[in-house]
Amino acid sequence: MSPRALFRSVAFAEAVTWTLLLIGLFLKYVTETTEVGVRIGGGIHGFVFLCYAAVTCFMWVNQKWPAKTGLLALVSAVIPYATIPVEKSLDKRGLLNGGWRLAAGGEEPRGLLEKLQAWVLRKPITAIVVALIAVAVVFSFLLFLGPPDTWFA
Repeated sequence: MSPRALFRSVAFAEAVTWTLLLIGLFLKYVTETTEVGVRIGGGIHGFVFLCYAAVTCFMWVNQKWPAKTGLLALVSAVIPYATIPVEKSLDKRGLLNGGWRLAAGGEEPRGLLEKLQAWVLRKPITAIVVALIAVAVVFSFLLFLGPPDTWFA
């Protein structure tokens, strides 16, 4: 999968899961009928949010984005549906173009982040398993903490 296709997919998925979360919030707070929508929509959204953050950081390294661009892409995930216009803007400016520059036969990695990315690109199955475990651990920890509005209460 190309960097462009990967980023566009997770940006879209992140926006779709905002819809699930907002429907759940509507059912809980406006209709006062159920919390199930928040539990399901919030859980799915949280997982996809973490995946979007990981993919954004991966893209940031691969595409050599300036800090401002990388931070904007990351922050867009906390604003409902903002990942879509950010993705469109990055694509229009050519910042999603090209392949995986650190893949086998590509550029020689420099620095820790590039070496990590090169390992991921050269051992994708192992990396996917490690990444899924890492995301699941973070996700489980966040579920353990409970809803964000209870963290500092």
